Amino acid sequence: MSYDAIVLAGGAARRLGGADKPALSVGGRALLDRVLDACPDARTTVVVGDRRTTARPVHWTREDPPGGGPVAALDAGLRRTTAELVLVLSADLPFLDRETVGALLEAPSTPTAPGQDGAMLRDPDGRDQPLVAAYRAEPLRREIALLAAEHGTLTGLPLRALTAELDLARVTSRPLASFDCDTWNDLAAARARIREHGSVLEQWITAVKSELGIDLTVDTKTLLDLARDAAHGVARPAAPLTTFLVGYAAAHAAATGADPAQAVAEASRKAADLALRWADEAAADSAEQNGSG
Repeated sequence: MSYDAIVLAGGAARRLGGADKPALSVGGRALLDRVLDACPDARTTVVVGDRRTTARPVHWTREDPPGGGPVAALDAGLRRTTAELVLVLSADLPFLDRETVGALLEAPSTPTAPGQDGAMLRDPDGRDQPLVAAYRAEPLRREIALLAAEHGTLTGLPLRALTAELDLARVTSRPLASFDCDTWNDLAAARARIREHGSVLEQWITAVKSELGIDLTVDTKTLLDLARDAAHGVARPAAPLTTFLVGYAAAHAAATGADPAQAVAEASRKAADLALRWADEAAADSAEQNGSG
């Protein structure tokens, strides 16, 4: 689905003491980069705010005057886009994922959510999130123009003045997809959540893939089983070395045209079988020595 993305990253962050909120890190990565990871296939990505280093290239713009509020910022970003569908996000969503973005982009075309002008995320508490939404560009531009004509300016206008006039479907949020970092306590909570036992590996793998610039489905169980077999059947240091070699072999196979996920699975299988053969030999030798003793 062809779409452009606008990320609003120019707020004053008053509850954070004026800190550069998009640059604050969760899981070792800037909040802005984590949001950009959720929309990697946007045709054009526009960030409204001061320029800063990002993990992937984006277009930069700013509302005039700076600090004019979300409607003015959205208007500035919209002027740099051309797609019929525009994804609009705030820059402080550490847990926004591609599945949620996909649901927003698809919602206006589904019979069960027939929003004519787009779709907006609704958080688990029932609150609408206009800065986690996909809008059709034409009605969005029309309503912004009407607001500008009515008020003489877009500066300081709340987003509800815009969204109230649009026919928007609602997409129910995953528990954390709409979690935003408005305060230092929010930031601390986000940093703690990614280290929770049930999600830390998923969060870590996602972060590493983004850091390395790779997009690969990782079968965590297979790799962990391989590491266990190598550690028990050979020696503990064999675990990380074996998984590294599996990754290298899979990359080599993928370079020759193999499916990356299948290449990982095949390399893991071969290495695991080898580790088990080592373990069987060691067990047989041990039994023989005990018998002869």
